[in-house]
Amino acid sequence: MFIQIIQGKCTRQDEVHALLDDWRRDLSDGASGWLGGTYGFTDDDEFIAVVRFESRDAAMANSRRPEQGVWAERLRSLMDGPLEFHDCDDVMMFLDGGSDQAGFVQVIRGRVDDPDRLKAMLADTESLHRMRPDIIGGTLAIEPDGTFTETVAFTSEEAARSGERMEPPADVRGELEYALQNARFYDLHHPWFESA
Repeated sequence: MFIQIIQGKCTRQDEVHALLDDWRRDLSDGASGWLGGTYGFTDDDEFIAVVRFESRDAAMANSRRPEQGVWAERLRSLMDGPLEFHDCDDVMMFLDGGSDQAGFVQVIRGRVDDPDRLKAMLADTESLHRMRPDIIGGTLAIEPDGTFTETVAFTSEEAARSGERMEPPADVRGELEYALQNARFYDLHHPWFESA
């Protein structure tokens, strides 16, 4: 799997949401290898899209389509500033990989010097589910320099906040502190989802 993260400031949220609906309706059938995406806005007007493809080649082929280029320019025109793109070949899913039924999504961006350590923590799904049953699942996308984007789907924001107050075991706490040092959290209170 390949994940592309698209991020930028945007106060024209309804227009961006409508534009993404247009893409789903008019362009998704021609996007070979597109698997789906998670989208939303933070309270401080940050737009985040986490888009999944079967492979980098599929994502790049989609980007080269003329109609995709026209659509991307429309998206850029709705932003308050430049868009950031982060391309990730190193991708894993944990638990159920997220869910289009999630009521709340948290996107976490950070950087680690040992991505395998982070992946091992998330791969222990039995412990993760026992400790945080509010987590439906998620994805982890890692860039070559160790920058990661973790997308975590929750049953609801209320359940997520309740889970945050639970004290993790000491060994887990150490791993969390390692993974989340200098991380930034983006709360998507009203996420939406698309799937192929």
